[in-house]
Amino acid sequence: MAANRPSGATANWWRDAAIYQIYVRSFADGDGDGTGDLAGVRAKLPYLVELGVDALWFTPWYLSPLADGGYDVADYRTIDPAFGTLAEAEKLIAEARALGIRTIIDIVPNHVSDQHAWFTAALAAGPGSPERDLFHFRPGRGPDGAVPPNDWVSEFGGTPWTRLPDGEWYLHLFAAQQPDLNWAHPAVRQEHEDVLRFWFERGVSGVRIDSAALPAKDPALPDFTEGRDPHPYIDRDELHDIYRSWRAIADEYGAIFVGEVWLPDAERFARYLRPDELHTAFNFNFLACPWDAGLLRSAIDDTLAEHALVGAPATWVLSNHDVTRTVTRYGRRDTGFDFAAKTFGTPTDLSLGTRRARAAALLSLALPGAAYLYQGEELGLPEADIPRDRIQDPMHFRSGGTDPGRDGCRVPLPWSAQAPYAGFGSAAEPWLPQPAGWSFYAADAQGADPDSMLSLYREALRLRRTEPGFGPGTAGERLTWLPTAPGVLAFTRTDRLVCVVNLIGEAVELPGHTEVLLTSGPLADGGRLPQDTAAWLRG
Repeated sequence: MAANRPSGATANWWRDAAIYQIYVRSFADGDGDGTGDLAGVRAKLPYLVELGVDALWFTPWYLSPLADGGYDVADYRTIDPAFGTLAEAEKLIAEARALGIRTIIDIVPNHVSDQHAWFTAALAAGPGSPERDLFHFRPGRGPDGAVPPNDWVSEFGGTPWTRLPDGEWYLHLFAAQQPDLNWAHPAVRQEHEDVLRFWFERGVSGVRIDSAALPAKDPALPDFTEGRDPHPYIDRDELHDIYRSWRAIADEYGAIFVGEVWLPDAERFARYLRPDELHTAFNFNFLACPWDAGLLRSAIDDTLAEHALVGAPATWVLSNHDVTRTVTRYGRRDTGFDFAAKTFGTPTDLSLGTRRARAAALLSLALPGAAYLYQGEELGLPEADIPRDRIQDPMHFRSGGTDPGRDGCRVPLPWSAQAPYAGFGSAAEPWLPQPAGWSFYAADAQGADPDSMLSLYREALRLRRTEPGFGPGTAGERLTWLPTAPGVLAFTRTDRLVCVVNLIGEAVELPGHTEVLLTSGPLADGGRLPQDTAAWLRG
């Protein structure tokens, strides 16, 4: 199969694309077994075209025992049978591309599943074997080796080491079913380069790199020391050589990378976006930012500044499959996001959260760069309360049951208000329970309501495609802030486009304009902008 090479202006599509994240298991159930699948996605392609997105990012669809939602990959060249087949994935990629929608897939370089062929071979081969060199196996400490090899803490809490009956321990920064790969081994690098080519040959336009700052480890695996530089397993310099080799492969196919890079240091973050490394990276500072005008402005300025260092476009994200849904988060007293702060029973005002989420949608879609939408965001879905006996997320269990986990943002989507299971599937109960009243958010009902969240997103994405002021601009494009009252954000882009957001407790006058293009809610008397409302204007 020939490489899909870029041509003309389409080569830079990713600089200002609207990209829709699909968590396949919860998107649409095509065969009625209660689990979302590729057949369901293919059936909903017309919906995605009407929504107006440029690309689909699929969370892992590979063969997996699903110990961590598919991020425990057993075989990168096989689609999990619950989702479909490789042939069906190829059809989906081609059908979407024919409709003008590109495909981005997930790669998880830090670890594989404990059912991956490499790891099962390593277990069988025993201590000291070449098979174990592909991972991080170590003897324990103490007289009988019963103490883990170091004091690191798992991303899911507790020790990241599991001891085997033969006495050795293996490293897993996430769940025990996700053994970390040894990226100092040439076979690990070669395998991932082969996997990239495998999917690029099948028409994939991009790859999202999970936990992109974690794969490389200090070979000595030393104990963690606060403030130590370099860190023993985060943001190590060895990673940049890996991603340069990946970039060379992507350039052959005109494909792009987006990295999941959580780093507080702007300069070190920007290093991943140098011209010969990753194309873009997720902007978590904006995602986690509270609904506060000053903090939002700082997050926007900081994001644009750190990307300007390397001429890369910013990305704007409000939610994803790991994060409390925007409608719920913005309806709480603490409107920011922090994994450590998640608790059961947090009071939420969904009416307030919805109003703010609508305004945030216009804010994020007006900013220069690429925008990512998580499935259901366009429906205004809240975080669902999952009965404790139905929770599946390992974060919940690793916390001892105190963390509600991430299942609440992964509940299967509501498509039809009158159909069984809100139209997600027809025959079997969905793999996660849908809350009572879930059909209220159904896409068919919202599509017929000009004031719905879905209608807002459709119109916003249409304007984003057709209005010249939303163009990609230059690599280091800055927006221009307008003078406003404290608590109000207003900025211009190009071609006289203005975005204004009111976060204070009273309605405010709009900046001078010739036309109101779109508002997130009704204007107040005299055409003023109410609290927690956004507007797009032509100046």
